Amino acid sequence: MRAAWYERQGPAAEALRVGDLPLPEPAVGEVRVRLTVSGVNPGDVKKRQGWLGSAMPYPLVVPHSDGAGVLDAVGPGGDATRIGRRVWVYGAQSYRPFGTAAEATVVPADQAIDLPDDVGDEIGAALGIPGITAHRAVFADGAVSGATVLVHGVLGAVGSVAAQLAQWGGAVVIGTVRRSTDVVQSKHHVVALDGPDPAGEIRAIAPAGVDRIVEVALSANADLDAAVAAQGAVIAAYATAAPPTLPFWPLLFSNVTLRLLGSDDFPRAGKRHAARDLTEAVHTGHLHIPVGRPFALDDIAAAHVAVESGGRGGRVLIAIG
Repeated sequence: MRAAWYERQGPAAEALRVGDLPLPEPAVGEVRVRLTVSGVNPGDVKKRQGWLGSAMPYPLVVPHSDGAGVLDAVGPGGDATRIGRRVWVYGAQSYRPFGTAAEATVVPADQAIDLPDDVGDEIGAALGIPGITAHRAVFADGAVSGATVLVHGVLGAVGSVAAQLAQWGGAVVIGTVRRSTDVVQSKHHVVALDGPDPAGEIRAIAPAGVDRIVEVALSANADLDAAVAAQGAVIAAYATAAPPTLPFWPLLFSNVTLRLLGSDDFPRAGKRHAARDLTEAVHTGHLHIPVGRPFALDDIAAAHVAVESGGRGGRVLIAIG
């Protein structure tokens, strides 16, 4: 089968190779998916770069955890009635060497989720890491009906999904963008962080403070979060530009809970819950994900560079075949 892989970490153009690898066979409890689309995420790029000094986890890595395609084989004793179904997959390269940048991948059976007929493979391949992270950030601490949820980086891959899921869950949503020039028409309240008083704008919308904060830049936003947190608020942080210095006493007096989110290590039940909700949300039209024109597999290095550049042309995908 055609696949992309790397055997050493480094820049995309130097590390990534494309060629032929053996077709994988599913073991007990696994299924094989013939992939049509592979999703590229920042975490995939960081693994290939050796971010934070991480080493090669396996001698050869086929990158990417997210994808979509057709389930075409099951392991011994598996449910053969699933063969032929369209599915989306997550976690293909989470503690496993062979991800979705290939014509086929093998994953645990519960990580291949049936795709509704009206949801395209491109959307399916865009759900995994950002969608499950967003779901965990919004719902890990319970339902949000009637709550106010502040979503930093509302234009980003995780932030945009988190805002839509929170609204689907019955919350009032306030999103932030870096600059006032980034403010666009939205179903949510939007506050620019470069404005004269973003905390005041947020408090004007939520006088008692916000109940949940979905945080993409904890080091930069910690003081603002402390200023707008309601009593008992939860800050769910999945990224930070630098190790944060926290305003300890304001957070303490508001009895704030800090939840740190590492997507590879979410509880298995939480991932399954997120997968069910994400599938339902895209099927019912409550979740919309912009996707860019897919790259070819031979152009995987360019796809990785597109993720590194942080462009806003929609989710970065690779068309397989």
